[in-house]
Amino acid sequence: MKRKFATLMALSLAVGALTACASKTDATASAESTTAAATSSASSESTEGSSTGPASAEGRQEITFWHYMSEDKEGKFVKQAVEEFNNSQNEIYVTAQYLPRKELMKQYTIGVVSGELPDCGMVDNPDHNSYASMGVFEDITDLYNSWQDANFMEGSINSCYYEGKLYGLPWGNNCLGLFYNREMLDAAGVKVPTTWSELEAACEKLTTDTVKGLAISAIGSEEGTFQYMPWLLSSGGSVTDLTSEGSKESMSFLYKLIEKGYISRECVNWTQADAEKQFASGQAAMMINGPWQFSGLEEDAPGLDYRVAQVPKADNGTYASVLGGENVAICAGANVEASWKFLTWITSKEKSQEICKSIGRFSPRSDVDIQVMFADDPLNSVFAEVMPSAQSRGPSPDWPEISSAIYTAQQEVFTGQKDVETAMADAQAKIDKLNAQ
Repeated sequence: MKRKFATLMALSLAVGALTACASKTDATASAESTTAAATSSASSESTEGSSTGPASAEGRQEITFWHYMSEDKEGKFVKQAVEEFNNSQNEIYVTAQYLPRKELMKQYTIGVVSGELPDCGMVDNPDHNSYASMGVFEDITDLYNSWQDANFMEGSINSCYYEGKLYGLPWGNNCLGLFYNREMLDAAGVKVPTTWSELEAACEKLTTDTVKGLAISAIGSEEGTFQYMPWLLSSGGSVTDLTSEGSKESMSFLYKLIEKGYISRECVNWTQADAEKQFASGQAAMMINGPWQFSGLEEDAPGLDYRVAQVPKADNGTYASVLGGENVAICAGANVEASWKFLTWITSKEKSQEICKSIGRFSPRSDVDIQVMFADDPLNSVFAEVMPSAQSRGPSPDWPEISSAIYTAQQEVFTGQKDVETAMADAQAKIDKLNAQ
């Protein structure tokens, strides 16, 4: 109970921080009006015609599904999947509601107190434990154990467990890689870097007055932590020991690239979508990003000649990447039976392959051979190769606070507020305090 209360309080404080950092419009909107707006926009999202025509909710059990996938990108495929489910049977009608990720997190936190939650919803996999510990999600252990089609990769399904009980299903996975502009590298006589030393040397040749060698996201949010972790893990560092030599080396290496002008100092303000814009516009020769950016690159730079490689490893380290993606869960007080039918439909083998491919994710199912599936795809095949060894963030109910300690340290170092030694020690002290609770 102490852990659950502490987690709820921490997330409540996080909600306040998110609100304070929001735009003027977001900051002044009430939770009720935000939800109402989301519901209004969602109605059209789930009822507009599909190739088989719109389904009617009349006479069916109606349930709601919250997600945070951008309506102009991955969200359109979520809409299509919901429409297909609604048209595939006449018992259940799903209304999909889009909320920006920060707003969705806030609404989960508010909803567990007010009792106003959707029937089911999406959650970033490292955050799953936190919301499960708060009581946002239903325990589906018995349902899962009786599901004959259950077949997920160990790392993926483990992110849905909290204290030995299952609180959701993995929906789509991803990881990070090094995108590179082939024309720029060829013109500079640069080979695709595989180590940190090679990356630094490549950046030196690729950086000009108008082009940076590498674009990353080091924003003060989960995206910043996500992007930092491959460097941390490759050096032998760990989120449980940020003061180790490997951990400090990883932070020092990235800061050196910034100091030398190879990475823009603006990276502390960039989301991963912003890094994609830099790469697409030719202002960065390389970037760290994931397969969900393929559709954006196709729209922003349709003629761009680029490829993907593994994130360069520490000179004496190993290749490392980190597991990203989303889980889905049934919320407390929901129509469990109807929600279970919908969630098992979208995570079934057939639909998992279809949906994940469309939204730039990889199926978390162990009965889907993603390496064979993408064997002839020079872009996705790299991520398919990396995926089995991608490490998870957590799982831990304290992950939001752990992540905050990490991205805060990164921001402090990259903006010159603290040296690496001090920033990492301060971050470790925060994590140690969490572990002592």
